[in-house]
Amino acid sequence: MKSTYIIGEIGQNHNGSVDIAKLLVELVARPIHEELFQLDLKPMDAIKLTKRDLSEELSISQMNRPYDSPHSFGKTYGEHRAFLELSDEEHFEVYKHAKKYGLDFVETLCAKGCLSLLKLFTPDYLKVASRDLTNHPLLEAMAETKIPIIVSTGMAGKKELDEAIEIITKYHSNLSILHCVSQYPTHPDNLNLSTITYLKKHYGQYRIGFSDHTIGISAPSIAVGMGAEIIEKHITIDRNMKGTDQAGSLGPDGIYRMVRDIRVTERWLGKEELYIDSCVESAKIKLERSIAAKRNIHIGDTIELEDIHMLSPGDGFKWSQNQLVIGKKAVVDIPANEIIYDYMIQ
Repeated sequence: MKSTYIIGEIGQNHNGSVDIAKLLVELVARPIHEELFQLDLKPMDAIKLTKRDLSEELSISQMNRPYDSPHSFGKTYGEHRAFLELSDEEHFEVYKHAKKYGLDFVETLCAKGCLSLLKLFTPDYLKVASRDLTNHPLLEAMAETKIPIIVSTGMAGKKELDEAIEIITKYHSNLSILHCVSQYPTHPDNLNLSTITYLKKHYGQYRIGFSDHTIGISAPSIAVGMGAEIIEKHITIDRNMKGTDQAGSLGPDGIYRMVRDIRVTERWLGKEELYIDSCVESAKIKLERSIAAKRNIHIGDTIELEDIHMLSPGDGFKWSQNQLVIGKKAVVDIPANEIIYDYMIQ
């Protein structure tokens, strides 16, 4: 059974608060339990934060434009972005908290200047946001660190992906590719999960996964069924909180149910083989059919084809074994509509 690598994407749903980010770490580290079969399941594997360098983010005019929105944390878009940024030291604080709970730490870096936080700690993975797959200078700087890289394809076609891979693999090949659609939320007609099988076919030397922006928890489990080895999903402590990503993220209950369903899906997949599992043996005996007497058969009678038919339970002769019954003599009386067992004939 393969274990899917599940990333809870905090992004900037911490709303500029280290304490909220830590609460999200604790939330995704909760034990997962399946009630009916009493299964203790593995929780999420990692959390992810996003780091921006505002000097490399937007043009001056865009940073200075008024930002009049219910989700604004400042009068201008620049002030809004600045409010939401955690410092390198604060990222390190969340990193240490994640490690305390046994979680990996993934960091989306949005500019070369963000690599400054690597002076404090080394994330388990660096993430390239969809919008930066064509930002070749950033890709080169991230690849040079030799830290494993995850890329999302949300705004990319084959050309953009191939160019990015060429840059990264000059330095290392520890690369994961996530199918993604940069529509928030993603419309069902646009999700195209079949891209996962395409990526596995054409880029199978890398780990293939799915970064989900749909509403709900069904798509990740289906993606796992199609071969996704990594799942990434936005998370929050409260979907009603201020912030543009909150409503489209999973709250505490959604996180729990998504992880539970993914872990159960892993068990569903099993192995590529047709076989009779031991768990169905009792049902097989109870429900399958065996050769039975169609009439009252008396001691000494020779059993003919017209004397038999099939009834449950399935612990007697199968129809494929009828040559072991037809032409045999009954050594006991066999009532009509009772199973014919080996000891009854010779």
